[in-house]
Amino acid sequence: MPASAAGNRPEELCERLASVDSGVRLKALREIKNQIIGNRTKKLTYIKLGAVPRVAAIVGDDDSDAPLFVQSAAALGSFACGVDIGVKTVLKSGAFPHLIRILSNQDEKVVDASARSLRMIFQSKLAPKYDFLNRKDMDFILSLLNSVNENVTELAASIIAHSCQTGGEQKALSDEGVLQKLMNLLTGSINQRDASLDAFAAIFRNNSELISKFAGFDNGRKTLGPVVELLKDKYPRTRLLASVCLIVIGQASPCHLEELGVKTKLIPVLVELLEEPGQPGDDAPFTLANFVAGKEELQKLAFDANAVEKLCKFLRKTAVQPKRFEGLLLALSELCSKLEICRNQFHQLQVLHIVIDALKHDSTEVRSAACYCLRSITRSVKSLSAGDFTNETILVPLVQLLRDPSTSVQVAALGPLSNIAVDFTPRKAIFVQCGIVKEIIQLSKSMDSAPRLNAVWALRNLMFLSDKMGKESILIELTLSTLASLICDSEVSIQEQALGLVCNLLDGSIDSIEYAFAEDGKIIKAVARQVKNATNLEVCIQGMYVLSNIAAGNELHKEAVMDHIIPPVSSGGGTPIITSHLRSSDSRLRTASTWCIVNLTHPTSTDASDRIARLRNAGVIGQIKSMVNDPCLDVKFRVRTALEQCTTFGNAAS
Repeated sequence: MPASAAGNRPEELCERLASVDSGVRLKALREIKNQIIGNRTKKLTYIKLGAVPRVAAIVGDDDSDAPLFVQSAAALGSFACGVDIGVKTVLKSGAFPHLIRILSNQDEKVVDASARSLRMIFQSKLAPKYDFLNRKDMDFILSLLNSVNENVTELAASIIAHSCQTGGEQKALSDEGVLQKLMNLLTGSINQRDASLDAFAAIFRNNSELISKFAGFDNGRKTLGPVVELLKDKYPRTRLLASVCLIVIGQASPCHLEELGVKTKLIPVLVELLEEPGQPGDDAPFTLANFVAGKEELQKLAFDANAVEKLCKFLRKTAVQPKRFEGLLLALSELCSKLEICRNQFHQLQVLHIVIDALKHDSTEVRSAACYCLRSITRSVKSLSAGDFTNETILVPLVQLLRDPSTSVQVAALGPLSNIAVDFTPRKAIFVQCGIVKEIIQLSKSMDSAPRLNAVWALRNLMFLSDKMGKESILIELTLSTLASLICDSEVSIQEQALGLVCNLLDGSIDSIEYAFAEDGKIIKAVARQVKNATNLEVCIQGMYVLSNIAAGNELHKEAVMDHIIPPVSSGGGTPIITSHLRSSDSRLRTASTWCIVNLTHPTSTDASDRIARLRNAGVIGQIKSMVNDPCLDVKFRVRTALEQCTTFGNAAS
C-alpha cells in the first residue's frame, strides 16, 4: 500500500482533525470531505469514529482562518447531505449555530460554504424550524432574503419551505413582502428558482385567501404566469417544482388553475417527467398521484395522456429503485381508483404479477403501496364477479401481510381484502381456507384503532350476502361478545362499521335475525344503547337499519324492537327515540326510521294492530302523518306505505 494511501485511513484523518497545526487540519478536512461526498458508507464510518464533533469544533473556533471555515463547513454539509443520521449528528455536535454565525463572515467563500452546508441540513425533516411569528426569526429570514449572495437567498427560501406550516405564518410572511421577494428569485439562478418554488408551495398550501390576494385582479395571469411558464423549463427539477407549486394552488383555490388553463398542461408535464432519471423522475409519480387523487376528470386526462401505459412500462423494468417503485404503485393506485377503463388497461398490460411480487418487497413503503394499488384494482365489479382475485396467488401474500411488523402495512393489506370479500359467490369460502378470517378477526381486537377499524370493515364486507355457514365461520372466531364490544367501541368510525357488520349478519332468513337475541340478547341490547345514546349521525343511521332488519322478523322480534324504540309507560314516558329520529334534519336517518315503522306495521303480522295502537298512543303515527310531503322521495314513499298499512286496521291510525 502506498504511503499516501496508508496515511489517509479514516482513523488517522480523524486524529489529524485535533492537530495544533492548522495546515494538517486543513488537509485532513479536504481529504475527509472528498471521501464522503456521495459515499454513504464512508459517512457512516467517519460518524462512528467521532469525526463530526471535531469538525464542528473547527467551524466554531473563532481563531480558525477562512480556508478552515470553508472546508469544515463543506464537510459538515456533506455529512448532512441525504443521510438523516448525518443531520442528527451534525445538529447534536452544536455546529448549527456556528454555521449561522459565519453567514456574516467578511469572506464571501466562507459565507458560500456555510449557506450551502445549511441548505443541506434544511433538506431534512430533522432540521430545526423557524417561527415566523417570532420577530427575531422573521428579521433573520428577511436579512437572508435581502442578501446579494445567491447562496444565502437560496438558503432563505429553503428555510421558508421547511418551516412555514401555519396560516398565521403564511400571512406574516406575506405581510412582510416575502412573496414578492420570492418572485424576484424566479429570475435568478437555477437553485434560487427551485428553492423559491418550494417556498411558494409552503406559503400557499391550503390558503385560498392568500392565493386570491396574491393573484390579484387578473386571476393570477401576471403573478402566477411566471410559475406556469416554468412548466416548459429545460431543467426537469424546475418543471417538477413548478408543477408541485401549481397543484398546491389548485387544491386550495381551483378557480385560478381553471382561469390559467393549467390543468390540461400539468398532466403531460408530469407524465413526461416519469421518464427522467434521478430525483425528478423519482418524485414525479408521487406528484401525479397527489394531483389526480379523487378527481375523475383528471384521471381521465391522465389516461388519455397514456399515463397508465407508461407507469406499467416502468414497473416492468427490473432495476427500479424502492422510492420510484413506491411512487409508480401509488400513481397507479390513484389512476385506477375510480375509472374502469384504467383498471381494464392495467389488466391488459399484464403487470398484476409484478404488483403481487411487490407485496413481498423488503421496503415497508413498497409493500404498502402495492396493497393500495391492489385495493384500486379490486374495485372492479366485473373482475370480482368473475372471481379473478379469489385465488391463493393473491390471497396468500395478502394474509401474510396481516402479520407484518408494520401496522401501516397491515392496514393497507386490509384494503384489497375488504374489496375481495364483497365477492358475491360461494368463493368466499377460500377466506376461511386461507386463514384470512382468523387473521382479520385477530386485527379487529387490536389496541391500535387503525387496524381495528379496517378489520371490522373487512368483516362487514365478508358478511355481505354470506350464507349460514359463512356467517357461522365468522362468528365462531369473532364471538358475539367481541361484536357487542365493537358496537360500543371508543372510536365512532368503528361503531359505524360494527353496526354495518351486524346489519349484514342479520340480513336474510329468520334464523339470521336470531343472532341478535343469542346469549341473552347481547347484540340487540348493544345496538339499542347506541340508537338511544349515540350523538354521531352515521352511528344512528346504521343502528336504525339494524333495528329495521330485526323488525322484519317474527312477532317476537318485532315486539323486542318496539320495547327498545318506545319507552314503557312505567319509565315515565318522554319522547320516543324513534320520534326524535323521524324528526331528524338528515333524510337518511328519517328513511331508516320510517323503514323500521313499515316493518313493524306489516299487515301480515298477527299483532300489527296492537303495535299500531301503541305507536299511535306514543305520538309516532302522528309524526308519520306530518311527513307525507317530506322533501325526500325515499322518505315520502316509505311514509305512505306505513300509513297505508296502518289504515288496513281501521281507526287504529286515527
